[in-house]
Amino acid sequence: MLTFGIMTLNRESENAYINELANRAESLEMEVFRFIPSDINPHDLQVKGVKFDSDTASWLECTIPIPTIIYDRCFYGEDEHSKQCLSIVTWLKSRKDITFLGYGLPNKWELYQTLKTTKLASYLPSTQAVPDVESILTELALKKKIILKPINGSQGYGIYYLKKNDKTIHVKTEKQKRIISRIFPNEAKLSQWLKLLLKQRDYLLQPYLELSNKDHKPFDIRILLQKNEQGVWGEQGRGIRIGTTGGILSNLAAGGNVINFKDWLISLPPAKAEYIQQELNYILTSLPSPLEHAFMPLFEIGIDIGIAKDGSIWILDINSKPGRKVLLSTNPELQESLYTKPLLYGKYLTENDQTERKVYYEKTLSH
Repeated sequence: MLTFGIMTLNRESENAYINELANRAESLEMEVFRFIPSDINPHDLQVKGVKFDSDTASWLECTIPIPTIIYDRCFYGEDEHSKQCLSIVTWLKSRKDITFLGYGLPNKWELYQTLKTTKLASYLPSTQAVPDVESILTELALKKKIILKPINGSQGYGIYYLKKNDKTIHVKTEKQKRIISRIFPNEAKLSQWLKLLLKQRDYLLQPYLELSNKDHKPFDIRILLQKNEQGVWGEQGRGIRIGTTGGILSNLAAGGNVINFKDWLISLPPAKAEYIQQELNYILTSLPSPLEHAFMPLFEIGIDIGIAKDGSIWILDINSKPGRKVLLSTNPELQESLYTKPLLYGKYLTENDQTERKVYYEKTLSH
């Protein structure tokens, strides 16, 4: 029986999703084993973890060889354990005897640098790396409203909105589902704060896009693409994420909620709805190929699309480890497909010779 390995940074991560997935493994003649990268013994290449027992629907402690098929669901932070696991995962990805469902994407800056040379360039907000405080002040004076995003950020964490008024500067972010605002009386005070911010992590700067709805709530479209059991890309579904009034994020982690995409679409004028559908379809069919050409093979992509008040459409974020809450909330009929797709694709990889896949893509390992 094929062992399907799921890798997380702790045993509690994504329990609901992983339990549902494990429940379906036996019917596909597979068993699910979950483990933490740091629990691999480097001497005998055995790993401690838990194996799903379908008879009791529970997880049992065991030690087995490193699975040859791995689904990477590690979300790294700035802590020491994350850094330790990241180096172990990089080593795992370099091994010829192990195949990952997907090899991840690099940081937001590398992604932007790659996609701006493709036919999707016009859908990308103008983006620049932030070398110093002065570059932020220059852009703020020029554009009046800007956004700062961590190069390695996820779930909207660490995103800041800056607005220059006549005499003051307004800075806004969202933490623990609350909007945090601060007014700086002058550039000198703002500079002091920005210096501390840039010491913590690297940032990108983008113009502020008016992506709120008629109720002044930020919103975007979350779309999930996945490969099927023949290795062919396809769309799983779409949902609309809506943030809080006056906020800057629509992420569920920031307190947003969701509505069904079709319900939202039929509320629009027919011509506008048709235009949005055509644009989205163009983006979705054009996106996977340049990503897999530039980086390593992928299994799934979460894409966040923003629609500005002027009708312009923007690719806001691309995530190689997307969640499923948006689709499960708005399209419950997709449940079975969402829980079996990783298993079916894992089976496809083991039943087909993946030598070319590994050799062709021996480039930059990304996470």
